[in-house]
Amino acid sequence: MKTHAIARACLLACLPVAGLTASSFVLAQEGPPGTEAPQRRLDRVEITGGRQSDNDLRRKASVAKQVYGRDELDRYGDTNIADVLKRLPGISVVDGAVRMRGLGNGYTLVLINGDPAPPGFKLDQLDPAQIERIEVTKGATADQSAQSVAGAINVILKEPPRVSQLDLRTALVYNIESPRPSGTLTFSERLGPVSFTLPLSGFMWVNKQELDVRRPGTDAANAPVVATQHADTRNHGHGINSAPRLNWKISDDETVTLQGFLQKGWWNSDTRVINGGNYKSPKLDDSSDNDGTWQMLRANAQWSKRLNDSQKFELKAGAQEAKASWDNRTLNAVAPVRSLGGNTDRGLTQAGKFSQLVGDDHTVSAGWDLEWRRRDETRTTTVGGVGQLPSLNGEAFRARIDRRAFYLQDEWEINPLWSASLGVRTERVSTTSSGVGVDVRNSSSVFSPLLHLNWKLDPKGREMVRASLTRSYKSPDISQLMGRYALNSNYPSANEQNDALSPDRVGNPLLKPELATGLDIAYERYMAGGGMFSLGFFHRNIDNLIRNVTTLDAPSALVPVPRWVMRPSNISRATTSGIETELKGRAGELLPSMFDPKTALNLRAALSVYRSRVKTLPGPDNRLDQQPPWSGSLGFDYRFTGMPLTVGSSLVYTPGYTTRQTDIQSLDQWRTRQLDVFAQWVFSPKTSLRLSANNLAPLGNTRLTTVSGGPGGGDYTYADRGTRTLVILALDMKL
Repeated sequence: MKTHAIARACLLACLPVAGLTASSFVLAQEGPPGTEAPQRRLDRVEITGGRQSDNDLRRKASVAKQVYGRDELDRYGDTNIADVLKRLPGISVVDGAVRMRGLGNGYTLVLINGDPAPPGFKLDQLDPAQIERIEVTKGATADQSAQSVAGAINVILKEPPRVSQLDLRTALVYNIESPRPSGTLTFSERLGPVSFTLPLSGFMWVNKQELDVRRPGTDAANAPVVATQHADTRNHGHGINSAPRLNWKISDDETVTLQGFLQKGWWNSDTRVINGGNYKSPKLDDSSDNDGTWQMLRANAQWSKRLNDSQKFELKAGAQEAKASWDNRTLNAVAPVRSLGGNTDRGLTQAGKFSQLVGDDHTVSAGWDLEWRRRDETRTTTVGGVGQLPSLNGEAFRARIDRRAFYLQDEWEINPLWSASLGVRTERVSTTSSGVGVDVRNSSSVFSPLLHLNWKLDPKGREMVRASLTRSYKSPDISQLMGRYALNSNYPSANEQNDALSPDRVGNPLLKPELATGLDIAYERYMAGGGMFSLGFFHRNIDNLIRNVTTLDAPSALVPVPRWVMRPSNISRATTSGIETELKGRAGELLPSMFDPKTALNLRAALSVYRSRVKTLPGPDNRLDQQPPWSGSLGFDYRFTGMPLTVGSSLVYTPGYTTRQTDIQSLDQWRTRQLDVFAQWVFSPKTSLRLSANNLAPLGNTRLTTVSGGPGGGDYTYADRGTRTLVILALDMKL
């Protein structure tokens, strides 16, 4: 044990040096280190029986990843995958966007079966019944997009089973008023060499949020007051989605896979406000009625051919289209504002990969990844029935992205205890933004060397150290590149000046991608009884950091008075680091002095500590946007002896913190807490009933935004948004 401890300490000290000397390589191994064998060959492509545990899949992975299968997906009877993700270590869901390691939207790559999720894809509208497992990868790999500064979340959809199967999952979800139904019916069949699965989900939702706002202002007599407002927002809607999949096994060496995905939904959001008095300033929100639709279609095809025992070739192609429309109306008796519009995203993808076994220890792969995307947006806004900004009203704006990537990697089994994967990936991204007064072309290249090392401290791989040195990037969202100017709805006239907390918005076609160089080191221990402990460290250096910056713009031909405008900009460099721990397993194995080994109690705990610094902003609190100082979670589930009943609970907590967003603006975020409980009764191997409650004893989502200095100086907005408990009753049946 002493020798192992010394060896681990030496490795942790030496890995950064080793990583730097090999920084021109990428590591993306696809299998475990394995044991010695007289001859290796590329695996056949086939569907196999037997289910490996989540820990087995995690332990055998070539890069550091977390794997969550059906146990985690089904535990709380969730009706959407976003509710599952928010309980996982190191992951949060903020305003529908998935975040890892406390990093904001866009730093996390979301994949569907290994391919980037299409525009318009909504995790909160995907039923866990359509998913086989979730894989969370901490470091970029050469054969996947390098747009994963924080990491990647790969949602693996269910594959067709080997036998006929018909599953039904129904649920009632209560938040306010009355329960809303949802359900998924999955039909799977196998006909000779062809197998397919056809899931169809339908869902409805309704919820209510309460918002209390305070801002300094003046009353009708110009006396200083604190303006108050209370708002009730009712959100409701419905939708459907499906992810059909077909596998055709042409031979033992050749397969074809077809995967489709569609979502369609309708939403409404109605807000009613009550002001605490009559105020001359500031202008507060009006009551509003808003509704819209979204639609997403995607089709992918993959052909895989094992040419011989040492060569394999894969081809992929895909097409996708996402549409959205909206009709937003403010109920202002003097100057009602109405905005009608929509956008369409279309895209094509094509990729290929050739793998060659070289000797007994190397598998060399080369491939390409191409993507073409175009977004078109139109919007018509009227104020009191008169067109707003006539030169832009109803005119189409367009943005295009052309991405071309090529990679080379070598998976190297050094010996039974060591494995490595070396590689490089280069991506060139060209963007075009066009519209009224906008015609901008921009291009950038990202060269990504990547290195992954695995060291098994015992031959069975139950104790190991992983290390990665990666180069990744965050590409601007295509909507950020749109050059359309949009006036703030509280100040809809172009002839009046707004304030810094109610800025106009405009895109920035000249945005460059953020570049990140990262180091990851992790120690993992897999216990004999199924328990697992991990301790990891990460660091990222980020260049060309993108942040929304609010400035006071001078009058122009479009807007004749000075206006505060918020636009995304490359402002600085930044660094972020963190320590992540995770522990889970049976109570008798983790705490043998307190629990009997036969006790059917499983425990889970995780703690993540984050630090970051934006270099051009003065401290303190010049952290990356919305990154908390730490977050932690605790959970358990217990199966009663002699009863088909299992109960459990999960608690996720994040403390309050302050973020300096710009030189003059800061954001205070209050603490958050998510407490979920569940109970499951198993009637038979084919039927079970779950009752769960999410967000028990909810805390308000409270924020304080402060502006100091300049013409908009001394202003603030205090907003306290109330949340509600969600109750779910879910029935699972295998028919």
